[in-house]
Amino acid sequence: MLGKERILELGAQILGISTADETEALVISDETALTRFANSAIHQNVFEVGVEVRVRAVLGGRIGVATTNSIDERSVRDVVDRAVTCARLAPATPDFHGLPEPQPIPQVETFSQTTASYTPERRAADVKGICEAALAEDLNASGAWSNSEIEVGVTNSRGISAYNLRSHASLKTVVMAANSSGYAERTAVDASQIDVAGAGQEAIDKALRSRNPVPVEPGDYTVVLEPYAVGTMLDYFASVGLGALALQEGRSFMNGHLGDRLLGTNITMWDDGLDPRGMPVPFDFEGVPKQRVMFFDRGAAIGVVYDSFTAGREGKRSTGHGLPAPNTWGPVPLNIFLAEGDASKEDLLRDIERGLWVSRFHYVNVVHPTQAILTGMTRDGTFLIEHGQLTRPVRNLRFTQSVLDALSHVEAIGRDAIMLQDEWGGTRVPALRIGRFTFSSATDF
Repeated sequence: MLGKERILELGAQILGISTADETEALVISDETALTRFANSAIHQNVFEVGVEVRVRAVLGGRIGVATTNSIDERSVRDVVDRAVTCARLAPATPDFHGLPEPQPIPQVETFSQTTASYTPERRAADVKGICEAALAEDLNASGAWSNSEIEVGVTNSRGISAYNLRSHASLKTVVMAANSSGYAERTAVDASQIDVAGAGQEAIDKALRSRNPVPVEPGDYTVVLEPYAVGTMLDYFASVGLGALALQEGRSFMNGHLGDRLLGTNITMWDDGLDPRGMPVPFDFEGVPKQRVMFFDRGAAIGVVYDSFTAGREGKRSTGHGLPAPNTWGPVPLNIFLAEGDASKEDLLRDIERGLWVSRFHYVNVVHPTQAILTGMTRDGTFLIEHGQLTRPVRNLRFTQSVLDALSHVEAIGRDAIMLQDEWGGTRVPALRIGRFTFSSATDF
C-alpha cells in the first residue's frame, strides 16, 4: 500500500504540474487476496496489487480526464498533460459549476487489521471446511473468499485533501447437486466477523432441500423474497431512479412524484455511507463527505442522491455520491438500507395458502426505468408455499415486475437484515413478503 503521505503527495504533485484552471487528482491503491474454489477444491490463489491515478482538468468549462497506473515522475507528468489536452479539445459543459470545495470529513471506522492480515493458509482452511461439508453430502462447492485493502486519496485545486483506508472481506459460495443448488454470501469490514462455516452450511442446506424441483405455472403469486433477492431488486431499483441525473433527465420513476406516496407505508429506505452496520466510507470520489439521504419515508418519496455536477445544476450541495470522472451514470447510491420489520420466518409464511419462496435473483435487466419494471430469473432454491409451510422445491421462473408495485404490496418485513456486497459499498436488507409478484414464464430446470 502507498500510504496516506505518498498518496496525498502524488495529489499535490499533480496540482503543481497542471496548467488547467482547476484540477482534481484521484488516487486509488489496493491489495486484494483471493482464494477461488470449484468442484470442492481450491484451484486458484491470487494476490493482486494495483494503483490508478485519475486526473480531471478543467479549462473554461471544458473538462478532460486521463488515467495511468504508473506513478513515476514521467508518467505523472504525462497523465496531467493528457488531461489538459483533452480539456482543450472537449466541448464546453455549460451546466458545470466547478470542482467541489472542501468540507469537514467525518470520522468512521473503515479498516480492520484482521482483514488486512488474513493469510492464504487461513482462507484455505476456511474453504476446506466448506468443501468437505459439501462432499459429505455428495455435493459440489464453488465460490470465492477474498480480503482486500483499498486506499483512496482525493485532492483538488479548491483545497480538498481527503484520504481513507478501508478493508473489505467477501465470501460467496454456490453448492450444487445434479438438479439443485444453494447460495450464500457474506461481507464485512472485519473478516473475523464472517461465519464462513455457517455460510457454507446455508448453501448446502439449500442445495439439499431444492433437489428434484417440480414445475409450476407462471402467474401472480404471494412471495417471500430472501434478502439476496431483495438486495438485487433494490440495487437495480436504485441505479435506474434514485440518482439526480436520472431525475434531471426525466427518466426516473421519481419524476413528478417527490412528496407523493409511491410505496407502502411500511417501506422506509435510505442511503448512509457512515453507518457502521454497513460498509462505511467517509467521502465519495470527489472528496465530498457522505450524507444520509432518505429515499422513501413510510412510502413517501423524499429525495435522490447528488454529485457536484448534478447539485450545481440545481444550486444544491452534493450529497457525497460522486463516481470517478468521467461519469455518464451520474451519482449512484452505494450504501443502501431498507428498514427491518418484526417478522420471523414463520410470520413471513403464515396464512399463505399458495405462494413461492425465492432465495435469489440473477440475470436481471431493466425493462422500463420510469415504471421501475425489471425482469430476471429465480435461482439457487425456489420453493412452493402451501398452507403456510414450505413444501416442495420448484423449477425456476422468470419474473417481470414493477418494483414500485412490489414495494406497494409488502405484507410483512423480516426482523433480520444482512449485509450484501457492492464493490464500493453495500446493501443491507431484510426479507420481504409481497402480496402480488408476477412470474411471466417458467423454465425446465
